Amino acid sequence: MCRSVAKELHDYSVQLNRWFLKPIGVWPRTSTTSSCERIVAQILIVVCLSLVSFAVIPCTLNICFEEKDIELKLRAIGPLSHWLMGGLNYCCLLLHSTDIRQCMRHMETDWRILEQSRDREIMARKARLGRFVAGFCAIFMHTGVFSYSIISSLTTVKVSIGDNQSVSVLQLPFPSYSKWIDTRFSPTNEIVFGLQLVSGFIVNSTIVGACSLAAVFAMHACGQLDILTLRLNMLVKGDHTKKGESVQQRLAVIVNHHLRVLRFITRIEDVMHQICLIELFGCTFNLCMLGYYSITWWDKIDKKGIVAYIIVYISMSFNIFIFCYIGEVLTQQCKKVGETAYMIDWYRLPHKTALGLILVIARSSAVIKITAGKLVQLSIATFSDVIKTSLVYLNILRTVT
Repeated sequence: MCRSVAKELHDYSVQLNRWFLKPIGVWPRTSTTSSCERIVAQILIVVCLSLVSFAVIPCTLNICFEEKDIELKLRAIGPLSHWLMGGLNYCCLLLHSTDIRQCMRHMETDWRILEQSRDREIMARKARLGRFVAGFCAIFMHTGVFSYSIISSLTTVKVSIGDNQSVSVLQLPFPSYSKWIDTRFSPTNEIVFGLQLVSGFIVNSTIVGACSLAAVFAMHACGQLDILTLRLNMLVKGDHTKKGESVQQRLAVIVNHHLRVLRFITRIEDVMHQICLIELFGCTFNLCMLGYYSITWWDKIDKKGIVAYIIVYISMSFNIFIFCYIGEVLTQQCKKVGETAYMIDWYRLPHKTALGLILVIARSSAVIKITAGKLVQLSIATFSDVIKTSLVYLNILRTVT
């Protein structure tokens, strides 16, 4: 394929990832990145980390040293854990920027070496699916968390400023530490609220960016595995192959292609396993807390607050579902390669060539896993376990409180 066309198709497949990650300085830099872009990215990283810290540190101090009401402490812990997840994921993306860049190069090379139009159609279909999942994830996460923040701002609370004096101020998404910043007065209250909104955008963009990377990388790998399966089905008949190409040469191409895809999936695991661990435990905890807020404060907050909690609950459930679904799909697609190799008319192949298929089947039988921290395999069953575990913790929390 023409290099320019391959680059256009690659750019199309990762376009949404660039939109999500570039504004927060996490988009991997290449040799063609200008010095100005590198400086801007470094500034963005410092600003983003500062804003996340601005939200997390005062809230932590408020919970530990200032707030005495247990219910208000519990109400602040949920948003705090979400911000912590975002901050940790941000650091993980920065640490794995080299691995992400290698995955991008791998994808661009895959697009460039495509020769058959049917292969391009398969990859384009998977690229559209990856973009759809990435876009859907962005809509869910930003809508969920921003709805919570905006609804919080629509509620005013009265705070005491002296003897028999009180003022109405905006309710912050989560509390600040008054010994550092006194948010009882205007315009400090509005400024802190605005900075928390920007911090929330950074945190959401980080989580959305990580989820979209996983979706796009996984769909690209699935497209390559679909092409591999198609080549296995055509191994015996030799349809759509180069003129004069022997069956041994066709099998060699299949084996090289298979190993290349497996190397790419290994890189995906290297990039995502820490992020998946953070998401797995963080979403389990947050789903528990959101359920607790909705049940215990049903009569204490208005319907807008309940709706916000429900939207955030759905958003986080969808987020962890995407990671688990990706792990399930990749595992099944890798197994499918071995099943296809066995189901073709291998008995019609030359004896030595047929023996070569045993290695393909044996390699496919070794289960490919996308894991959370190399500890838990991500699958649909894992998603079910997350929901059940969050409900168990919810019952324990209700009993204790």
